[in-house]
Amino acid sequence: MISAFVVLAIFILYFINTLTNSLCVQKEIPEDKQGKVFRTINILITILLVSSYVEILFA
Repeated sequence: MISAFVVLAIFILYFINTLTNSLCVQKEIPEDKQGKVFRTINILITILLVSSYVEILFA
């Protein structure tokens, strides 16, 4: 179960980063601010994935 969750989490992070890149291109966000946008979204998604894993683990 852990390996399936890790594979799914990697896929989700990749997909979210692809969507974030599309957002940055569409909204014409400057290059110097894109790093902050990616970092913020990746941290929030990672927190979401960890909390969902803990919820599944203890449910």
